[in-house]
Amino acid sequence: MKIAGKMVCVFVLLTITKVTRTVGNSRVSATVGNSSVLVCSLKSNTTLVTWKISPKTGGSCTLGYRADQNKTDRTNCSDSVNWKFRPDRDPALEIQQVGIVHEGNYTCEVVATEGNFHKTYHLTVLVPPRLILHCDDHGNPVCEAEAGKPPAQISWDLESNSTPREEVHDDGTVTVVSTFTAHGTNVTNTICIVSHPTGNQNKSIACRPSKNGFYLQVTIILCVLIIITFMAVICYFTLHNDRLCRKLDPPETDLTHSPQDDTMEVEPYTTYVQKENVIYNSVSDLTVGQNLPQALSPAT
Repeated sequence: MKIAGKMVCVFVLLTITKVTRTVGNSRVSATVGNSSVLVCSLKSNTTLVTWKISPKTGGSCTLGYRADQNKTDRTNCSDSVNWKFRPDRDPALEIQQVGIVHEGNYTCEVVATEGNFHKTYHLTVLVPPRLILHCDDHGNPVCEAEAGKPPAQISWDLESNSTPREEVHDDGTVTVVSTFTAHGTNVTNTICIVSHPTGNQNKSIACRPSKNGFYLQVTIILCVLIIITFMAVICYFTLHNDRLCRKLDPPETDLTHSPQDDTMEVEPYTTYVQKENVIYNSVSDLTVGQNLPQALSPAT
């Protein structure tokens, strides 16, 4: 009897294995902020329904329903992911307020008397870009499709050789920037067209050539002229002061003159006077000594 029981179990398992069917894989998309419903077909005599969710970022979660106990359970699932209706009537899954974190794979597994059924959805979250249109410093229209997912496509109503550039953000969104060259026209009326799976947008703008370049050139010229004038004034006063100082300076002979020169000029006369005095004194002494008249004495 034990052997017969084991054989029956093996037979049942093989039978279930043979009838396991993959209903299919589907790619679905949802716009961020909206709700998304993933359908799971309910079979007759369903005994177990399980949703297995594997997001690209974060941990996995599971929703389960057992018909024999009429019981549901959930593991690691946020409140935004839940059954759409009663799972015993419709085991569809609803994602409320879809966000980028919800992007990933969603698999529904149904166990029924007629077999096992798998259905997998690959969910892609779409983020509509924000259209920004403005004029740059040179008067050229600049169109930005900000933080879109997938990247938006930018085009102009007029012919342009602009090459869009992309900036990838940490959350997976991409900003696309395109600059239209005005080609020297006075006024450029252009329309920027943004194409995206969430919808197309367009906006027009008229940009005038910027005068900043002209003002910059004038400012540079004025600055150069001011600097040259300032330097010329400095040079003028410097040269003028040098000439004035040269006029006020005394001659070089005066600078070398010293009191010793005056002394040297006076010394011959002083020597002569001293010699005359010596001769006079000698004659005077001789006359007095001999009682001679002082006929040779000089007049007073």
